[in-house]
Amino acid sequence: MRRAAIIFFTLTWVLSAAAARAQTDEIQVYDGGLAPVGVFNLTWHNNVIPMGQTAQPYPGAVVADRSFNGVAEWALGVTNWFEAGLYLPLYSHDKNEGWGINGFKLRALFAVPHADDRRFFYGANFEFSVNARRWDPTRFTSEVRPMVGWHLKPWDIIINPIVDTAYDGLKNLEFVPASRIAYNFSSGWSLAAEEYDDFGPLHHFAAAAEQAHQLYGVVDRTWKDWDFEAGVGVGLTEASDRLTLKLIVSRDLNKPRRPSPLPGQP
Repeated sequence: MRRAAIIFFTLTWVLSAAAARAQTDEIQVYDGGLAPVGVFNLTWHNNVIPMGQTAQPYPGAVVADRSFNGVAEWALGVTNWFEAGLYLPLYSHDKNEGWGINGFKLRALFAVPHADDRRFFYGANFEFSVNARRWDPTRFTSEVRPMVGWHLKPWDIIINPIVDTAYDGLKNLEFVPASRIAYNFSSGWSLAAEEYDDFGPLHHFAAAAEQAHQLYGVVDRTWKDWDFEAGVGVGLTEASDRLTLKLIVSRDLNKPRRPSPLPGQP
């Protein structure tokens, strides 16, 4: 365990040279895992920014500094390769605007079946967002999140090369990738380094000082029917929030359906 911790902090230091930005409603790297067919899952995202950007991006907007952002993510396993999701409500509290609803999102997640059990996995997630003005000046936005990764036992390497759009032309697509390196202990705990990037438009990346970069140290644990993920993120540029805390709690709300027995079987 000591050796794994040394490797983890070494990787964290190496990754700190890369850019990262926390997406403050959902700070998570997708690993291709899907809810079992017929199972409803609830994931509750909570993010606190004790030290963030203090400037209001536009009149009436949520200010990151000392804000709290959260969302309830509802998911249903439709097939062994498709999961449908709904983010509702998406809410926040900040020192200027107080409490408010930020909108909602629809999600369609596709992944190779049984991704958790595969050495190599892949998939893609598609989100459509309807935003309140306090959260985003653009009413409708979307995310396309390809995912690829390796379960190397005990190590996980996962990459999400995300692209965001405000439906304002291909040239304005934004490149906001996320990645994760994790070590899984036999005790059920996981220790990870996660990176969240915003490089700006694909056709012309923003200047380095204008890119938002954030690096997280994360712990994960499954306990009975509950999954917990907690992390601390530090900003690496002036355009990043300096300190962000995240907590993700997840639970299946019903048991998977058993297949009907064949005639003559109990």
